Amino acid sequence: MTFAYDGSYENVFENVNLSIDTNWNLGLSGRNGRGKTTLLRLLAGQLQYRGKITAPCSFTYFPFDVDKSRITSSIIADFGNFPEWQLIRELNLLDVSEDVLHRPFFTLSGGEQTKIMLAALFLRENNFLLIDEPTNHLDIHGRELVSRYLANKSGFILVSHDRYFLDGCISHILSINKANIEVTRSNFSTWLENKERQDNFELAENQKLKREIGRLEKTAREKADWSDKTESTKIGLGLGDRGAIGAKAAKMMKRSKAIEGRQQRAIEEKSKLLKNIETVDDLKIFPQKYHSKALVRLRDVSISYGDKAVCDNITFTIEQGDRIALCGPNGSGKSSIIKLICGNTGNLRHTGETHVGSGLQISYISQDTSHLTGTLWDFCRENAIDASLMLAMLRKLDFRREQFDIAMQNFSAGQKKKVLIAKSLMEKAHLLIWDEPLNYIDVLSRIQIENLILRYEPTILFVEHDGAFLDKIATARVNLN
Repeated sequence: MTFAYDGSYENVFENVNLSIDTNWNLGLSGRNGRGKTTLLRLLAGQLQYRGKITAPCSFTYFPFDVDKSRITSSIIADFGNFPEWQLIRELNLLDVSEDVLHRPFFTLSGGEQTKIMLAALFLRENNFLLIDEPTNHLDIHGRELVSRYLANKSGFILVSHDRYFLDGCISHILSINKANIEVTRSNFSTWLENKERQDNFELAENQKLKREIGRLEKTAREKADWSDKTESTKIGLGLGDRGAIGAKAAKMMKRSKAIEGRQQRAIEEKSKLLKNIETVDDLKIFPQKYHSKALVRLRDVSISYGDKAVCDNITFTIEQGDRIALCGPNGSGKSSIIKLICGNTGNLRHTGETHVGSGLQISYISQDTSHLTGTLWDFCRENAIDASLMLAMLRKLDFRREQFDIAMQNFSAGQKKKVLIAKSLMEKAHLLIWDEPLNYIDVLSRIQIENLILRYEPTILFVEHDGAFLDKIATARVNLN
């Protein structure tokens, strides 16, 4: 199978040969922009390609567009004619009340919509699901539920960058690497551990090859210099002497060429190594120190929109060096607290004491990326960012140079998030406030960001549902009900 987007000079996939068992629970791994969603769309028949894809079942891509004004039960009926008790059984497994079936779809939360569509799809027969980023509307509890639910199903490909979520429900990994595509029987953590072990082995082999190549180059130069010097001594000698020396020089030249051939073969061997090594360079930031220990203080804060209360009696303090995670189910007020601290109150009403330090510089990342348009050069100019430093940081986050001139609206969702993260890291801020920054971000980039935060220890208030990230980063958690 070979595929390229119209107008592109590069193939996304070239001569891919792959066999997948339709009973597998398959996790799809790869860095942002490698073609994970493209592969799912190819399997779903949404894109034209060269080659052949055959399967004994039908493919269904998730998520998909529905008319959200319709009653939920009528939307589900489009997926198949199955008994209602089967659907209710599936909803119970996902902790969704059957009352939602009688409500318009748009009145459901994002998590409820995700669970209902998954339940309906798994009731279809002879169906292989292509599940693309189902966790983006799920809180931590929702992710645990859906992961357990998927673990008891079979026959799907799952794209997710949540390590705990993947480990809980997959049996195989399909990894889109830099140079090839591989299938491994493993959960995600074991695959990543083996990947790192293989990378370290290849890097060690590469160092050995470099030393060998250096020795060969030195020997080749010495032999070539010797043969040249020997050849030059023929001048002024008799014919017999010149012939003997010339033969000796020719012999040395032949030996030099043989060594050069060995050197070239070693170089070729080196090029075979490292083909799939993911370079994960360390990121750097320079967090600003605030003049006071306490940066933000909330005491008995309650927030509402009109007559609807979203959170009550919230009290916490952000001090220099804190990494505080706002935790709680969707709708518990996490984003509202962030808006309050940032001063984006809008129609938000609040009571209690809110103190934000004088002159406090905040760098904020919102969940929304829809405002990203134009090229990166335009973005840097509009935000007064040093373009060379910005692009260097994006290179470390696995951006290719060709992408710097592409309109950002054509970036993948993960690449758009990386633009916002890079911007935030470059801003001179006392406090980072990140609202679900890791949605769509690939695992290796998440590890880069974790390492950066642990190394430079910026003060940060964040909302994130990735359990592995929370466990590594948060120094404290504010739990909202």
